[in-house]
Amino acid sequence: MSEKYVPLRKIPEFFGLNKGDSVWVASDVTTLLYTSLENGDSGDMNDLIDGIIDIIGPDGTILIPTFNWDFCKGKTFDIRKTPCRTGSMGKIALKRDDFKRTQHPIYSFAVWGRDMEELCAMTNKSSFGADSPFTYCRDHNTKNVFIDVECQHSYTFVHYVEEQAGISYRYLKDFTAPYIDYDGNESIRTYSMNVRDLDKDIFITIYPFEEDFKKAGASRRYEVDDIPMKTIEMGKTYDIIFDDVINNRSRKICTYTGQDD
Repeated sequence: MSEKYVPLRKIPEFFGLNKGDSVWVASDVTTLLYTSLENGDSGDMNDLIDGIIDIIGPDGTILIPTFNWDFCKGKTFDIRKTPCRTGSMGKIALKRDDFKRTQHPIYSFAVWGRDMEELCAMTNKSSFGADSPFTYCRDHNTKNVFIDVECQHSYTFVHYVEEQAGISYRYLKDFTAPYIDYDGNESIRTYSMNVRDLDKDIFITIYPFEEDFKKAGASRRYEVDDIPMKTIEMGKTYDIIFDDVINNRSRKICTYTGQDD
């Protein structure tokens, strides 16, 4: 094992977490896994999750995305069995007895900790609605930890702000399909998502926010075991993104047809 190697369970010590924090983990752990195994570590990402728990304690909360877009295609969502399509950390969390899944069939989370029941009781129809877990993340200034991924594809919070601000290049679309709840009861349900207006020819950027977040003290980049990581305090970024949507026609988020009209 390299003298400089940081074991999986100790990596969360670099995230900037405190007791009682809420934490959102976005990750591509492929390199992390290889590095762990090369150094004789377990390679078990449960160690990483447990390392977060060690720091935030029972008053903290963990959210790990378990998104799946099959409901949009009319396929049945089973909250107990429908797989996560957003990486191995979500799959691992769903297998743990101490995590529970939130209810939205498109944008669900595996949740642990103090506010698990509050989050899992949410019945928001819209993926990014004011009554969704995204508002929880805003109000609790949840720390979004990125492991070997960039905002371009992973800072989903931007879409929440877009919906709250009101935008012209996306619109709320309903999706209806079978839904199986925790008790195994099946029903037909309708949920919505703010989808792209294809006529607007949208191209997402998001990168220009990085410097704004840093200046506001909301974002910090670092490396652990030569793997790039970042922590963003989500509540601190809301006004920055909102201002761009309202006063700059979302130019730091995307380009779209009619943006300069």
